Amino acid sequence: MPLYNRLKEYRARLGVNQQEMGRLAGVSRQTISQIERGDYSPSVTLALKLAKLCRVSVEDIFSYEEDVRNEAEK
Repeated sequence: MPLYNRLKEYRARLGVNQQEMGRLAGVSRQTISQIERGDYSPSVTLALKLAKLCRVSVEDIFSYEEDVRNEAEK
């Protein structure tokens, strides 16, 4: 049940690097990097902060897709 994101794209549109985005969002550069790689799912609060910084909705940056095969087997 992965959470996909387009944070890197929106960060580039703002013209800021990971360090600056982390500072603006109140997290580390490593956190921004992990989110962009898909290794970390942000809290709702952080997702809302990132969307506000990018001036878009949370759904514009993040999308969740369920694995239909696994759900059908349950």
